[in-house]
Amino acid sequence: MDGLIELCCGALSQNPQKAKESGRELFLPEDRIYESFEEMIQKESKLPEDKRMHFVIIVTPNFAHFEPAMMALEHGFHVMIDKPMTLTLEQAKALKAKVDETGLLLGLTHTYSGYPLVKEARKMVADGKLGRSGRSM
Repeated sequence: MDGLIELCCGALSQNPQKAKESGRELFLPEDRIYESFEEMIQKESKLPEDKRMHFVIIVTPNFAHFEPAMMALEHGFHVMIDKPMTLTLEQAKALKAKVDETGLLLGLTHTYSGYPLVKEARKMVADGKLGRSGRSM
């Protein structure tokens, strides 16, 4: 969205066929389209630092946040997760401990600003079509 990040690889579906198709649609190199997060993290961690991914974005269903986050941290990758971070306090504490141990970053997003309806509402307010946009009541 901000033009500062380049998608270089991905494990884009639990279905291997769909993962490959999605990777091709996003113009990823064939050898950087992975069938699982485990494969992606293991293979990317073996690439030279200037060639491998710099961080992992976890956009799995909520129940599946912990394992890829922990594995990414264990293999030297920063992590970005959309809410919720984990499903249990114990999992959250384990990630915190791994972040403290490794010095890597773990970010937690609350990504509503990217939703098309939120963008449209923001534009409508800015255009004076909705709300009072800074006018006194």
